[in-house]
Amino acid sequence: MTLRLALTALLRNRTRSLLTMLGVIIGVAAVIVTVAIGAGARASIQTQINALGSNMLVVIPGSITMQGGAVRTGFGGSSTLTPADGLAIASLPGVAAVSPAVGLRVQAVAGANNWQTQLSGVAPTYTFIRGWPIDKGMFFSQNDVISAAKVCVLGQTVARNLFPDGSSPIGKTVIMRGVPFIVIGTLTPKGQSGLGQDQDDAILVPYTSAMQRLTGQTTYVQMLMVSANDPKQISMLENEINVLLAQRHRIVPPAQNDFSVSNLADIAAAASSTGAVMELLLAGVAAVSLVVGGIGIMNIMLVSVTERTREIGLRRAVGARAGLILRQFLTESIVLSTLGGLLGVIAGLVGTQLVAALAKWPMTIPPEWIIISVLFASLVGVFFGYYPARKASMLRPIEALRFE
Repeated sequence: MTLRLALTALLRNRTRSLLTMLGVIIGVAAVIVTVAIGAGARASIQTQINALGSNMLVVIPGSITMQGGAVRTGFGGSSTLTPADGLAIASLPGVAAVSPAVGLRVQAVAGANNWQTQLSGVAPTYTFIRGWPIDKGMFFSQNDVISAAKVCVLGQTVARNLFPDGSSPIGKTVIMRGVPFIVIGTLTPKGQSGLGQDQDDAILVPYTSAMQRLTGQTTYVQMLMVSANDPKQISMLENEINVLLAQRHRIVPPAQNDFSVSNLADIAAAASSTGAVMELLLAGVAAVSLVVGGIGIMNIMLVSVTERTREIGLRRAVGARAGLILRQFLTESIVLSTLGGLLGVIAGLVGTQLVAALAKWPMTIPPEWIIISVLFASLVGVFFGYYPARKASMLRPIEALRFE
């Protein structure tokens, strides 16, 4: 009965009711779109971090102090890691795979075509650590590493630019820094990283080949990539690597380690936490418009009370109780806000798809936020509708009937 009366009253002023709901519609739509952007960004960051490798730890040369403490170098500033360190780490329990890594920029030449790209010297375990399978051909073997074989594997971007006619690069020769390498395989497409870098713009060779034939540095590597068997053991494994390398490098406290171990799981957790905070911040900012919409509902309901004063007085005179009047006006407010919330959800879903299509941005809409938005919109109706409803219910019948 109360709901029917409320709907009848709202339908008498369709345009005003729609305009009143507009603030709530915009507020809910803004919440959903902003949360979708934040959640999409968080999911994108997590995906990019996961794409770096499976349960991966990264060991890089660290900060060391020269004699007298006068000169210090930053992370990566001193070459201290060797392939032997990688072999020692591989013997630790809980280690699934280890790959040394050496990187440099090269100008790759194939026939009349050339392309500047990033070359990485790695071990055969690299594809497992990075979760990056071969597309065509094969990857190099441990025998290729031992013999420093002149073989390479191309990323899709490099293959496309060096062989634009679409022919298979397998078995072709690519010259880098004057050294000919035979292409034995191509990698599957991996796409852009979180920083916008093209991961397919890469050439992989055995790390010994990169060290002996291209860099001339035959002792040290730039990085050690370590994959753990179990993600739950990463923290423990990180500590074991620190202890092992400190022993191998003869580092005695209080001297600083000449290496650094980075845990990608911690980086992922930090990124996820930051994304969650940003998601809540964006939702909070958007929720302000919901409050503004609620104020609009209160204003319109106050106007409605004034306009219907004689109607209220007549109903009270024929026996309608104050509680019934209060429930009717409160129901009108809740209907306005809830219906506005539902329409806002639809508008938010459409807006999310438009933003995703125009900005090429990954969008994720957590289902719980849709429910929260509608519930919050309904609460806004209750909060801002109570005062006008109570004012209507407190009108005295005689005074209301005399109202002009």
